[in-house]
Amino acid sequence: MSVSTIANSVKNVLAAALVITSIPDTWVQVIENKENHYTITLVLPFVHDKIHLLWQNAILQDLSKDNNLKINSLEWKWQSTVAAMDTPVGAKTLPQVKNIIAIASGKGGVGKSTVTTNLALALAAEGARVGILDADIYGPNQPNLLGITEKPQLQGKALIPMLKYDVQSMSIGYLLDSAQTPVIWRGPMVSGALQQLLYDTLWHELDYLLIDMPPGTGDIQLTLAQKVPVSGAVIVTTPQDLALLDVQKAVSMFKKVAVPLLGVVENMAYYHCPNCQHVDAIFGEAGGKRMAEMFDLDLLGALPLNTDIRRACDAGVPLVVAEPKSEIAQLYQHIAVKMAARLALRAAPMKRRFAKIVVE
Repeated sequence: MSVSTIANSVKNVLAAALVITSIPDTWVQVIENKENHYTITLVLPFVHDKIHLLWQNAILQDLSKDNNLKINSLEWKWQSTVAAMDTPVGAKTLPQVKNIIAIASGKGGVGKSTVTTNLALALAAEGARVGILDADIYGPNQPNLLGITEKPQLQGKALIPMLKYDVQSMSIGYLLDSAQTPVIWRGPMVSGALQQLLYDTLWHELDYLLIDMPPGTGDIQLTLAQKVPVSGAVIVTTPQDLALLDVQKAVSMFKKVAVPLLGVVENMAYYHCPNCQHVDAIFGEAGGKRMAEMFDLDLLGALPLNTDIRRACDAGVPLVVAEPKSEIAQLYQHIAVKMAARLALRAAPMKRRFAKIVVE
């Protein structure tokens, strides 16, 4: 009875932390070594190097509420093996990349690139091998966000990804003469450039490659849906109705092309005044939650409108790196792990073909 009680407590705390319905039995094992001495082994198919300490404390607090439970000692074993999604039939494989996650919005100005960068850094802090592909050919932001001014080196005809803050990245911005140089290309050239940046870059054994998508539902998005083995997508929005209208189009597009949606991130959800502590929903309230409910998606988290986020990104030192123990950095951490957990839950049944796209 004690073994099942402990196992249920572990599963309930993890399910609450990850905001999922239930935890698979394969993730948790509890063994009684001798009377009232237990070993808890958690084999999770996603990274959790730091955040597991919070879960462990929460589990201990939950167990302490049961007066009938006798525990003399607990040994914890936390293991992480990142699951890899199956490649859709007809896709060109990237054997050195386990999972590709598109971070999209459908609309510009919602802070998607900033969210992408900080989520990538949060995953890296949890022990993952992470890369970022800047797919916004016309307006690449990752060079500025990561503070990278150098150009990538070549190995043969392949590009060596830039490495900073333990995250690999590639962007058309690294290849331009300056940040002010415009890219004036038609759709086919842009789609070709995206595929070159993805497939002609020597990514080094990545658990997660996050694609910073451009706004809209145009050529880049169609190329991604038709020719890139995307494991899942995360939608970034702000609360106001105007943003939600465009973001809904992005959600509908991913559903139409059979890309699994991992959840919604509500950015600029509120402003917390550092002086008077007043909290104001400047752009409206709970828009991300309403959209998630509308499309039967999970709300992964809500991020504030905050000067520190802007200042850190402008300096090329994103907040997760600049202030890793800050409250906002912790929000990114929780969102990143929830995203990775949902991807892992989808890994096993992932068998799909590229959707046929019909232009009407």
